[in-house]
Amino acid sequence: MRKTKTPIDCAATDSAAQDKAPIARADRRVTSYDVAMLAGVSQSAVSRCFKPGASVSKATYARVMKAAAGLDYIPNAAARSLITRRSNMVAVVISQLANLYYPEALAELSQQIARRGKRVLLFTMQNESDVDAILADIWQYQVDGAIVAAALTPAQIGEFERRRLPLVVFNRNLRGTSVSSVLCDQYDAGRLLASKLAGAGHRRFGIIAGPADSPVATERRNGAVDRLHELGLPAPSIASGQFDYASGAHGLRQIIAALGDVPDAVICGNDVMAIGCLDCARHELGIDVPGRMSVAGFDAVEPSNWLSYNLTTLRQPIHNMALAAADLLTSMIEAQELHGCAGEKRLFAPQFVEGATARLAALPASLAA
Repeated sequence: MRKTKTPIDCAATDSAAQDKAPIARADRRVTSYDVAMLAGVSQSAVSRCFKPGASVSKATYARVMKAAAGLDYIPNAAARSLITRRSNMVAVVISQLANLYYPEALAELSQQIARRGKRVLLFTMQNESDVDAILADIWQYQVDGAIVAAALTPAQIGEFERRRLPLVVFNRNLRGTSVSSVLCDQYDAGRLLASKLAGAGHRRFGIIAGPADSPVATERRNGAVDRLHELGLPAPSIASGQFDYASGAHGLRQIIAALGDVPDAVICGNDVMAIGCLDCARHELGIDVPGRMSVAGFDAVEPSNWLSYNLTTLRQPIHNMALAAADLLTSMIEAQELHGCAGEKRLFAPQFVEGATARLAALPASLAA
C-alpha cells in the first residue's frame, strides 16, 4: 500500500526544494548553515548531529536529518577538520607481508578505529626497514595519530614526540623505550612452543625462521632457541625463510640436509611456512607427519584450521589487541597529550592450539632416548 504524504510532509518537501533552488543556481555546495536555516536550529546543532557520540535531542536530530535529506547535504570532512583541528584520520603502518598473511590484523584495526568515528589512512611497506621513508609521507597528512606495526628507532619515536603526534606501536616489543604499545609476547610464544614439543619427547629440532628484518620472526626464533638450550637439548638446525609458502618447503630440505636425517620436530616462524613445510614433508618427501616428524607454526591463520592441515600452532588474540590499540590511541588523542615519557604497554599472551601435526603425548622412555 502506497503511503500518502501529509500536508506537513509536502510543505517540508516544498520548503527544501525552494531552499535548494538558489544554491543550485549559484553552483555551490550545500553547507551546514543551509541545513540549520531550514531546520530552524543553530549551526552547532547540525554539527553535533553528524558527530558520533555527540549529545543532541531526538527531536533536533530528526529535524536536522530531514532538512539534510531534503537539501542532499553531505558533511564536508575537510571543513570540519579546520574547525576541530582534527582530521579524524589515523595512520596505520603495516608491512605488505603482514597484510598478505595476517589480513585479520588490518581488518580488526580498521573496524575498531571506525567505531570510534575515525578513518584509517593505510601505509604499507615492502620491508620493515623501509619505515623511515613511510614516516616522511605520514607527516604530510595531518593525521590525528598513528598505529605502527614496525620496529622504530629512538630517533623515529622522538620525531613523533617532537611533532606531538600520538603513537601506538602494534605487536612490536621495543625494549628500552617508553613508547605506548600493544603486543603479544613473541619471545614467550617461541619458548612455549619449544616447551610443548620438548615435553612430548622431541629432541632434534629444526627451525624455519622468518625474515631477518622482522622483529616478530627474530623474537620467536630466539625464544625457541633459548628454551631448547635451557632444557639441555642440541642446538636446532636453523633455515632462513620469508614468511611465504615456498620457504616452508625450502627450509625443510635445508634442515634435513644439515642434520643428515629427518628432525623430530620443525618449528616454523608462521603458519604459511608451516603449511609449506607440511605439504613438502607429506607429498614430496613421504615423511609421516606427525608419526615421524612434528610440524608447528604461529598465528592460527584461517587455512591452518582446514581439515587437510589442522595445524598445531599458537593463536594471537588479534581482536583484543586491535581493541586495545584503538582504545589506547583514542584516549591519547582525546586527552590532547602524549604519554611518550610514560608509555603504556598492554601485553597479551598467545593461545596454544593443539592440532594434528605434532605428537604432544609424552613418548615412552624407550622411544624418547
